[in-house]
Formats: sequence, C-alpha cells, structure tokens
Amino acid sequence: MFYFLFLSFAKVIKINEISSENMNNHAIRGLLACKSSNNRPTLAAKGTEIDYPHGFQQLFTLLYNRQKIFINSDEIVQICRMEYRFAIIGCGRIADRHAAQIATMGKLIAVCDNDVAKAATLGSLYNATAYSSIEDLLEKEQAVNIVSICTPNGLHAKHSILALQQGKHVICEKPLAINTKDAQLMIDTAKLQDRKLFVVKSSRFTPCIQALQAIIEKKELGTIYSFHLNCVWNRPNAYYADSWKGTTALDGGTLYTQFSHYIDALIWLLGEVEEVSGFRSNAAGKKIAFEDTGAVALKMKSGAVGTIHYSVNAFERNQEISLNIVAEKGTITLGGACMNEVVYQHPTLIDSTAEMPHTSNSNHESIYQHVLQALEGKESIITEGESALKTVALIEKIYQQIPL
Repeated sequence: MFYFLFLSFAKVIKINEISSENMNNHAIRGLLACKSSNNRPTLAAKGTEIDYPHGFQQLFTLLYNRQKIFINSDEIVQICRMEYRFAIIGCGRIADRHAAQIATMGKLIAVCDNDVAKAATLGSLYNATAYSSIEDLLEKEQAVNIVSICTPNGLHAKHSILALQQGKHVICEKPLAINTKDAQLMIDTAKLQDRKLFVVKSSRFTPCIQALQAIIEKKELGTIYSFHLNCVWNRPNAYYADSWKGTTALDGGTLYTQFSHYIDALIWLLGEVEEVSGFRSNAAGKKIAFEDTGAVALKMKSGAVGTIHYSVNAFERNQEISLNIVAEKGTITLGGACMNEVVYQHPTLIDSTAEMPHTSNSNHESIYQHVLQALEGKESIITEGESALKTVALIEKIYQQIPL
C-alpha cells in the first residue's frame, strides 16, 4: 500500500475540488511528497509533481478531526496541518516584533546576529537555536521555510539573496534595499528561485490610509490637484551614537530609515513620480553622513504637484506624520503620530468615528497575516519586491538629484 502525505507552506491545503471525475492525471505542484518504502518514509524534492494514477473510481470522503481525507483501498491523500518554520536574521529591537508575531502563527526555530549575546537572548525567549553566521544557519536549519530579515538596511540585499538562494521565502524589513541595483537583484533572485520576497510596508495596513486609498481608487475625490507630506520626528545624536545608523553604507539616509513607510504610502495613494527638485541639509549639524532635513517638490505622473517636508529635529519628541490632499471633489488631511488619524475632511468621506486601532507604524500582526494569506494563495495586500522597488527608486532619485 502506498501512502501519499501532502504538505505545504499553508496551514491547510485545500484540495476539496479533487473528485473521482477529475482525479485522473491530476498534478499537484510545489508540495513535499512523502512516499512509504519498506515502511520508512522518504522525502521527495520540492516542486515534485505527483500524477495521480488512473482508476480512482471508488473514492470515499471521510471527515476526521475537521479535515477531509480522500481514500480508497490503494491510496490515501490526507489534508494535514503544518507549522510555518521561521528564522530571523538580525536580533535588534525590530526583531522582537517579528518574533512575537511568528510565535502566534508558526515556530521560530533559529535566530542569527553577529552579536552572539543578542542572538542568544532572543533565541532563549522562543527556544530557538542561536547563530552568529547566516551561512551556518541556512546550511544547518534545512527545515526553515521563511526567513525574516531584520539586519541594517545596507545588508538587506545580501542576506535576502542568501536566503532566497537556499529556497526560502523572505520577509524583508523596510527598506527593501538602499539602491535600485541591489533591490532589482533581490527581485530577480526571488523569481529565479521561485520564492516570495515580501517587504514590510506597514502604512498600507493603517485603517485610515486604507480607507483613503479606496476613495482615491474609486475616484471619489475626482482629480487630485496637490498634496503635502509632512514628516517630523525626533532623532537626537544619542540615537546615532555607536551605531550603524547615520552611516552611508548601512543606513543610507533619513528617507530610507525614518520615512520610507510614508514615501511608500504616498506612491500607493497617488502613483509614481515624474520630477523632483528641492533642498537637503544637515541643519542641526548631527554626527551623520547625510541630511537631517529636506524639502522636496514633486510632480506626479498624474499631473498632481506637491511637496515633502521631513526632519528628525523635532524638539524632544516626535511631532507628526501628516498628508494633506487637495482635490476636485474634496480636501482631506491624515495626521497623528504615524498618519493614523483623520484630522480634516470635507466632505465627509471617511468615517472618522470608526475605530482606528493602530497607534504606531508597526502593524506587524497584519503584515504576517497577509504574508501567510499570500503563501496560501488567498487575497492579500502584502507588499512584494516589485512594488517596494518604487519606494527605493524615488528615494534614490531624490538623493541623486538634490545635493546635500
């Protein structure tokens, strides 16, 4: 008797459409097939196609533990559950958010940081093996199928590509990379390896931003004439001290590290940019390799014009992230700490009395939910590499065309 056990990166494999009529020569791709041999299971390679043999005339459906099992006297096809198995590369502060979400949706089995103490600390919280080398982790932890990249910006490309080349799906923290050449190489590698490259773009999961995007998509605002994005946070010199932050090679710039979420939101809402001009300066004389302040004028491909003002010199604490849009059929301003509140609108287009629960720019719970939905073939708005490349391209364009 042969047993075929089908596993996927999804928690539940939906094969309810398979019946006695369409079972013949049906191929399932991208699964792990386990076939018995002398009562000892052997694991087939990823991507193996299993062609069902002819003659499934007697097919019975059993319901066991809320899972359908298709069975006849010769073969068994079972729907089963499987944990998602994760590794985290980079064990700084942002890794804690990733680990917390992973614990609710799968199992964190390995972590890695060149600071052995950081890796050991995070690993001990989740009973995960700690490594100081990503190459060692990828070689030894073959069971990992999703890798979360939480290293400094300038290492995202290197670490994501290593994981993709080992057949892992990748969740990369923002920004995707700090130049378009690296970003494109990441995308190309994901395509070559037939793996997914997801990017953390948390603002797309903020309710009022989602509501505004739907309004714009339905053209309820009519023609958009102009806009202003204001990003004002506080990052004192202590924030950059003894850190990769503030360096050209690993940080890349204020727009990459502090405000790329909102650059992404601007593109998501208003489309791509045609022209840029403006000014950048290290106004407060911070000990960093780039600007702490910028004023950018933009002309969108849609014809709308607008500005981005950004600064990390707010006195003592973060001030706001706000977006004002002036359009043919309405004016609206989103504001708050992370562009998470409706500050002004006329006419009323967004129900501002509805609960807007997200008060930070994290939204990692929603991000991980949508990653798993995408892997299961369900509807998802998770950002993938091609879309995230647009943010990198705009920031790169601003930095290339506006001298410091």
